[in-house]
Amino acid sequence: MKRCPWPSENELMLQYHDTEWGVPVHDDRKLFEFLVLDAFQAGLSWSAILGKRENFRRAFDNFNPKKIAKYNARDTRRLLNDAGIVRNRLKIAATISNAQCFLAVQKEFGSFDRYIWQFTGGKTRVHRLRRQKQIPARTRESDKMSADLYARGFKFVGSVICYAFMQAAGMVNDHLVDCFRYTEVHRPRRTPRNTKRKI
Repeated sequence: MKRCPWPSENELMLQYHDTEWGVPVHDDRKLFEFLVLDAFQAGLSWSAILGKRENFRRAFDNFNPKKIAKYNARDTRRLLNDAGIVRNRLKIAATISNAQCFLAVQKEFGSFDRYIWQFTGGKTRVHRLRRQKQIPARTRESDKMSADLYARGFKFVGSVICYAFMQAAGMVNDHLVDCFRYTEVHRPRRTPRNTKRKI
């Protein structure tokens, strides 16, 4: 059974590749989880973040944006003292402010899902890649997403981070064509939702 080479022999990476990466996500809390984890990944490896994922989930109230948006100085101190997560003051502050921005987007669009999927026209962009080096670090869509998120007050949402988010949320299918997961997640379909506003 052939896989993309990037998970290597790391068990968590293999599980993530085989069950999550590239699968379309339309649940707002799950989308916020990837937004948080991808922000914390900046400058680090994804395997390091996956290894701390359950600790992040516990520390950040199961990635509930309504709870995180209300975090105060005491919560920040708690998180900075939590050895189970990445103790970066800027990223913790960004997660709190991003939760507030996330709720604002939900209020404007009805859901974050409705907003974020507009950047790929409401469907998964399926690439036909044969080598890992062909996987892009950013695209025109991630550039546009990044610019719009920044304009809405989000932080740690550069284009490279946004593209990693798009891969995680299944907005793009970057499995190599000979990977067994390529055909399993290659079911592009338009999201059956009306949008309030064009991006």
